[in-house]
Amino acid sequence: MTERIFLSSPHMSGNEKSYIDYAFDSNWIAPLGPNVDGFEKEIAAYAQVEDAAATSSGTAAIHLALELLEVGKEDTVFCSTLTFIASANPILYTGATPVFIDSEESTWNMSPVALEKALKDAEQKGKLPKVVIIVHLYGQSAMLDELMAICDRFGVPIVEDAAESLGSYYKGQPSGSFGKYGIFSFNGNKIITTSGGGMLISNDVQGLKRARFLATQARDQAVHYQHSVVGYNYRLSNILAGVGRAQLEVLDERVLARRAVFNRYVETLGGIDGLDFMPELEGTYGNRWLTTLTLDPEKISVTPGEIIEALAEENIEARPVWKPLHLQPLFEGNDFYAHSDDEIVSEKLFERGLCLPSGSNMTEEQQSRVISKIQQCLGVTNSASVTK
Repeated sequence: MTERIFLSSPHMSGNEKSYIDYAFDSNWIAPLGPNVDGFEKEIAAYAQVEDAAATSSGTAAIHLALELLEVGKEDTVFCSTLTFIASANPILYTGATPVFIDSEESTWNMSPVALEKALKDAEQKGKLPKVVIIVHLYGQSAMLDELMAICDRFGVPIVEDAAESLGSYYKGQPSGSFGKYGIFSFNGNKIITTSGGGMLISNDVQGLKRARFLATQARDQAVHYQHSVVGYNYRLSNILAGVGRAQLEVLDERVLARRAVFNRYVETLGGIDGLDFMPELEGTYGNRWLTTLTLDPEKISVTPGEIIEALAEENIEARPVWKPLHLQPLFEGNDFYAHSDDEIVSEKLFERGLCLPSGSNMTEEQQSRVISKIQQCLGVTNSASVTK
């Protein structure tokens, strides 16, 4: 069996052990300690925000953000539909109802047209959403100028789901730093990892102070164990925070490596008529967490599913683009707003989309294996010579 090529495997820096040893040597093992404090300060500095709170997952960070914004039963929350389900599950945790917003072509993220339509309808019904969750898909920033202007006009706060976009920038400003709250994920497949973990960031220092309180079982200040509100076990361990600190030291290198992987795919496959890579919006700098592309069925007879199967036979992992949440059985019957009356962009991207192996530790030889197999599937021997 040939060597396995993963979609996005962890990439250690080599310095993680020093932080882990520090946690053990100082006996700070629990979900608090100097590595947690240091990781929070370092992420806040990187994201250019006032504060950050380390959590057990990105999902937990979204849940805390919704709690801080007092989302509850009878409320609605608008959410990007083209995303992983963890973007929307926390809405259900609060008892609120998600409403899904379609994508647009230039970023694959939330459509300002669909969002404005949804907010106008909600205003007419006298029930504006409590929050809008904007996802930055695969490391590409959404159209933030337009989306923020619309949300400001209707007075609705934004939570940025930047789980996939740490290290990305929108007009020179770090991803996750635009909304009332932003969240990052450090899951094993992300651009940097703590094995499992997340971060809630904000300029609202008092809000994050309460987030830490809620994340540690909402224990009141008392000698005995006293609790007045519902709390959660959402804090990150001091050991894993140490892994995160070492990973953060090499984040910019990891972004450059992922962008290099993307560029090699474009150089070798970008000339194939009907094959289009996820665009990068002017004025943005994406981390290219995953290299993603679409295949036009009118020009290419091979489907994304067939390429995924062919790569799997060569021990290479590839994936479809996220299945839109409004198509998930869990959310059957939830409201959804399309980009236009005659086009649902998220569904088209799901049907045509493909995610390629993109790890920052993938060698050029491994990438050549992927490229050669895709060329074989498409009947192209030298894609560089094919022009659009």
